[in-house]
This record gives sequence, structure tokens and C-alpha cells, in this order.
Amino acid sequence: MCISHGLSRRGLMMAGAAGAAAFLTGGVPFPAFAQAPAPNAISPDAALKRLMDGNARYAANTPDQKDFTAGRAARAQAQYPFAAILSCADSRVAPELAFDEGPGELFVVRLAGNFVNDDGLASLEYGAKFLGTPLIMVLGHSNCGAVDAAIKVLKDNAKLPGHLPELISAIKPAVEKAKASKPANLLDASIAANVSLNVQRLKTARPILSKMVTDGKVKVVGAVYDLPTGKINLLA
Repeated sequence: MCISHGLSRRGLMMAGAAGAAAFLTGGVPFPAFAQAPAPNAISPDAALKRLMDGNARYAANTPDQKDFTAGRAARAQAQYPFAAILSCADSRVAPELAFDEGPGELFVVRLAGNFVNDDGLASLEYGAKFLGTPLIMVLGHSNCGAVDAAIKVLKDNAKLPGHLPELISAIKPAVEKAKASKPANLLDASIAANVSLNVQRLKTARPILSKMVTDGKVKVVGAVYDLPTGKINLLA
């Protein structure tokens, strides 16, 4: 049966696929429809260098990002973030500022304690699969209140209201791991352990991220932001 107005059934199917691709990517076409390499089509190592160079500028108070109106019209059409950041919701940690990046450059997921839950994982999968982010960083920070609360709950068996026990439960494994090493500073060790455990979860998250990591398309790293200095230190 013919379809009117000169469109074949195959043509409509292709148009529908293109529309679905644009919807999923926020205006960015799938590679099959792309005409040129995307601005964020860089290696994971290059993305990491760009992040750390930006943090060095921020810590030295010599930022490049000063005009936030530049590129506004282009950003209305599509986004090309070169890195995704899983950050704590702490008001003292602002990833775009800490890495000296402007709007559209970072795909940021934030929640207290910077741990991976199902919603955060789905967001990071979206960033990697459909927006093309080659790097994911789990970013903890010094003096984290969420991690400190988990330490106190474990120590004193404190009872917290609302949904806070669920948040603490997600951080407890990091505290227990840190305690086993008998560190001089349990809070600092737990913050680092929390980052490392969530880096590992993202690296092995099936079916999307684990394959992209294995194929070298995405790199997952961990770091800790030092509140007094503004410096971000990568974890081994």
C-alpha cells in the first residue's frame, strides 16, 4: 500500500528514528546522522587534562570563564558536555566554578554524599551514551557532612528522621572499609573510600557503562575537592 505525499513507509520510519534520536540527545543527533565530529569528541585523557587545568586556574584565581552569554544561542540547540561529574550537593562545591568551565561543558549529577543510586546512574548513562561524554568523575570533598553523619550513626547508633537513613545506608560501606584500615583520620579516609567505591560501581555498571569503559570510550576517575584551597586531588 502506498503512502501519500511522496513518502515511503521506509522514509517515515527513518524520519521517526531521527526524531527519536534528537529527542534522546537534547537536539544532538546519533553518530549516524552527524555531519561532523562533535565538540566533545575528545579522548578521556584529554577531557581529564582539561578538567584539571581548569581547576588549577580556579585555585589560582585566574579563571578564563568570564562571559557567560557567549554561545547561548548555540546551546539552545544542542549540548556537548566533555565530562560528567557526580558531585556532592554541598553548597560549597560548585563543579562549573571549580573546573573553570562555562554552561554546556559539564554534565553534573549532585546529591549529598556523591554516591551512585539508580537515578544518578541512569543520568550518567544518558550522558555517556547519548551526549558523548568521554569522562566521568566522582567528586568528593573535604569535611563532607553526609559522610560524617554516616560515621556518627555507625559509632553511636543514632536514629535519623525522614529518608536520611537511606542516604546513610548508601555511605556506610565506605565508612566500614575505611575503619578496617585504622586510619589516623577516619573522616578523610571514609571520604576517599566513598569516592573509590562509587568509581568502581560506575566502572562495572551494566549494561552501558561497563562496556564503554572496556572499549576505552569512557573513563571513570575519582577525586576529592579540598574546601580550604579549592584544589582537586585525583585518587589513585
